[in-house]
Amino acid sequence: MADFPRALIEFQRRFPDEPACAAYLAAARWPEGFRCPVCRHDKGWALGAAKPLTHECAACGRQTSVTAGTVMHGSKLALTVWFWAAYLMATHSNGISARQLQGQLGLGSYKTAWLLCAKLRRAMVAPERNPLAGIVEIDETTMLYRTSDAPVAGGRGRSSQGKMLIAGAVEVEDNRPGRLRLAAIKDFSAASLHAFVKGNLAPGATAKTDGWPAYEGAPGVAHDPHVIGPMAAHIVLPWAHRVFSNLKRWALGVYHGLRQKHLQSYLDEFVFRFNRRRSRHSAFRSLLGIGTTLRPLTYQMLIRPETTG
Repeated sequence: MADFPRALIEFQRRFPDEPACAAYLAAARWPEGFRCPVCRHDKGWALGAAKPLTHECAACGRQTSVTAGTVMHGSKLALTVWFWAAYLMATHSNGISARQLQGQLGLGSYKTAWLLCAKLRRAMVAPERNPLAGIVEIDETTMLYRTSDAPVAGGRGRSSQGKMLIAGAVEVEDNRPGRLRLAAIKDFSAASLHAFVKGNLAPGATAKTDGWPAYEGAPGVAHDPHVIGPMAAHIVLPWAHRVFSNLKRWALGVYHGLRQKHLQSYLDEFVFRFNRRRSRHSAFRSLLGIGTTLRPLTYQMLIRPETTG
């Protein structure tokens, strides 16, 4: 959408009501026109005021909502609320917490706001995203996790005591950072780090590391170790360390620390915003566009502890 709103007033004018939001979703879901998900027939019509979000197939009569199969599937919230939430999460420079979103949108409960944020956060990972290529800085870091009282005191260095473990990879293009990947990992072993490399780097990429032995033999990539010794780590892997620094500052500033249970979802949010840092306003289109390819998520699915790689 060339005329995508770049200010809150413009956004309100572009999406003032349910029909405007529904029309946008229909265009995002069926960019070449309606196509029945059952019989694939390309003729159908919107049902109008009776069912404003629903299209009916002219061939088989199947009725399909524009929100079916998206992160909005089965939601009782108005589309305008979803659109405002997506806009705020996608375009706000530092993101927005569920507590802040509850206040901004006048939602009745924190649970509703949290569920809204959690569903949109799951839509921030494109299922078919391309792996990182070329020269890629890879490193690991740790973060203290938030508990009901205070963060747990952790061990020093690569000790995992009282910490969440994270692997990160940053493409380097002309000495500047490109795309980013972050993942929660169980430990700093070869098994965990090789799995991270395999899942996020394209075959033939060059993995630039600090010489940690666990990276040796990572499949499908060239390993370029730079043993640190007395040299400061941020000199060898400047972009990876800058990302980790920004991640920790963001986690404390927006969320007052991250909980271990949902760490990967928050890492995905940080990656989503980082990778769209030069096109923040188009991130809204990406967020809802990605959302239309995901299976519906229930509250019970979202509150389960996430696994680590």
